[in-house]
Amino acid sequence: MRIAFAFVLFVHALIHVMGFLKAFEFAQLAQLKLPISRPMGVLWLAALALLLVAGVVLFAAPRWFWLVGLLGVVASQIAIIGSWSDARFGTMANVILLAVVVYGAFAWGPLGLRAEYERAVRDGVGQAASSPRSQDLTEADLAALPALVQRYLRFAGVVGTPRVGGFRARMTGRIRASASAPWMPFTAEQHNFYAPARRYFWMNASRGGLPVDGLHLYGEADASMQIRLLSLVPVVSLRGPAMMRTETVTIFNDMCIFAPATLIDPAIRWREIDAHSVEATYTNGPHTIRAVLVFDDSGALVDFWSDDRPALASDGKATLPQRWSTPIGEYRAMGPHRLATRGEARYTAPSGEYAYLELEIHEVSTQLVR
Repeated sequence: MRIAFAFVLFVHALIHVMGFLKAFEFAQLAQLKLPISRPMGVLWLAALALLLVAGVVLFAAPRWFWLVGLLGVVASQIAIIGSWSDARFGTMANVILLAVVVYGAFAWGPLGLRAEYERAVRDGVGQAASSPRSQDLTEADLAALPALVQRYLRFAGVVGTPRVGGFRARMTGRIRASASAPWMPFTAEQHNFYAPARRYFWMNASRGGLPVDGLHLYGEADASMQIRLLSLVPVVSLRGPAMMRTETVTIFNDMCIFAPATLIDPAIRWREIDAHSVEATYTNGPHTIRAVLVFDDSGALVDFWSDDRPALASDGKATLPQRWSTPIGEYRAMGPHRLATRGEARYTAPSGEYAYLELEIHEVSTQLVR
């Protein structure tokens, strides 16, 4: 879609050369009957240049496309108004371009969820950079943990590596709103920080060829989830205490999967259940959640489930009490640790269990630099 629009943009831009040629008498153009002054000819040339640059910026630096594109539209439309009877049909192209410029301001520019995510990440990285270098984890740090958790941390290779103050992850997969909804492919990235716990997750999906953006923010006092169609139209907007509790489960799940070194946190209380599972009670501020971690014989974490993370109802507002689980597998080295690279997120509805998220993790890094 971006390539098709760029082609239209370049064609529209090149048409503006006619006004410049007419004004400076470089060519006699029968299509332009009205005279064009040299100052207006310069404006036609400026519009040509701005629109061509906008087409390049669309790929090279998309966050600035909206600004260059807007300047190009304004210059083009002023030039068209000056030769209205000859060039008025160019207004239709400018209306289309303006719509894309507005979309660009929300999708890639300063007004969208992506920009909000990047601002939150910059603040988090800045705080993390000012923290002193953490000490390496030792066997003594694992001593108070249940045997299953100790074995998992050794399996993940955390002993002898620095304590984790945060991480960056990049992933792809597909997601759907319910068991009967169509799947949407997506790309995503997230940054988590600890002490205090914060989680910032941004996703770009596609449904029916239309882009869908998602942003989850979890801070010290609030949590929110926003989903927008075309980066503009709100589909889901949730925040408040219930969302905070829900996302407390998510951030603890992230600790278990992406940053197992953080499981030495004293905010976690452990209870052994059987030879393959333990229950964890995690407290962050006023919110306490419970989850069960399941391990295989090698020590790898293979499942996580909690009854404290309800599903979202079809209206995008209410929540439904359902068990949430995240089976994972296919471990490999990522940075200094051995982590899962594939997983699902599932809900157990009255009609049966279903996956609403399938995920492939491509990168997990504790070097918190964008």
